Amino acid sequence: MNQWMGMKKSMHVIREIVKKEFYQVRQDKRMLGVSVVAPILQVILLGYAATTDITNTNLVVCDLDRTAESRAFVKEFTNSGYFVPKYSVDVISEVDSYIDDAKATIALVVPRGFGRNLLSRETAQVQVILDGADANSANILLGYSTQIIGSYAQGILAEYTMAGKGRTGVVVPEPRIWFNPDLRSSNFMVPGVVALVLMIITMTLTALGIVKEKEIGTLEQLMVTPIKPHELIIGKLVPFIIIGFLDVMIVLAVARYWFLVPLRGSLLLLFGLSGLFILTTLGLGLFISTIAKSQQQAMLIAQFFFFMPFMFLSGFSFPIANMPVIIQYITYLIPLRYFLDIVRGIFLKGTSLNELWPQATALLVFGIAILSLSVMRFHKKLE
Repeated sequence: MNQWMGMKKSMHVIREIVKKEFYQVRQDKRMLGVSVVAPILQVILLGYAATTDITNTNLVVCDLDRTAESRAFVKEFTNSGYFVPKYSVDVISEVDSYIDDAKATIALVVPRGFGRNLLSRETAQVQVILDGADANSANILLGYSTQIIGSYAQGILAEYTMAGKGRTGVVVPEPRIWFNPDLRSSNFMVPGVVALVLMIITMTLTALGIVKEKEIGTLEQLMVTPIKPHELIIGKLVPFIIIGFLDVMIVLAVARYWFLVPLRGSLLLLFGLSGLFILTTLGLGLFISTIAKSQQQAMLIAQFFFFMPFMFLSGFSFPIANMPVIIQYITYLIPLRYFLDIVRGIFLKGTSLNELWPQATALLVFGIAILSLSVMRFHKKLE
């Protein structure tokens, strides 16, 4: 009986503690939002963004043969659902700019004599040019292309056999991979990891550093001193800016000398544009610190509302072109998207500021806007 009474009393204590915890969660609107709203957003975003299927890829076509056979061959590509004939050129050299500027991911070049070779039972070669920066996507697209070419060749063979014309020529693909000829996935992923690590470290350190001072009461002590609010804000942010640039040097060194990712562009340009991105991450960290009451809250807010959406919607893990149109428009609000284009462009393609100025301008606008709004909010909290 005494044992039963003890268990009953223990269950009552546990029940009261559980009720108290639920009451605290209900009272803490921020925690309630993180625990209820964040999972819904994550599932919705991941449901649309997390896909390895590649469809509607921009295709640039260079048909130098201009025969019925070449047009039928190109139609096999455009009707497959994998490729969209976005651009058409008359000279092979014009293909370069579309691949360089990432307007198209794949180019199909049909040489002169394609139809004649096919009809005369000779080998008919076609050239498939791929942007190999994203090794995974390039491998998939190369597989699609080989499958389409093989299907076309079998169809021609079956048609000739049924017509009693004997065998036909063989269509042979000649793939060319640009920017990452070995299709090493690390060449694409590691520069992305560089950007992701820089974002996580600078945003987290800024948010946790300020929230910790709020928790232990030193921030309130600073507020009653003659220190002006803007002096306090600048003094708080400068160390994290320095740490951010140190992190840039560290992660770049690891990418270059440990993973052997080629750096084809300007290191100075990469540092300069990294500074624009750091402005954004510091602003977001400062904004989080004005919302969170504890370091735990700051970490949860950063993880669910910034780190994960940024990672999945920026093109870090999944190609943006594969996402629904509405999600693609949302990705324009993700600063990490622009910085990934910058890092990967400088590393793999050696792009200069002339090609990267749209991304640099977007980062500058985001950095100034986010940091200014966060400073104003932090200033208001201090007052």
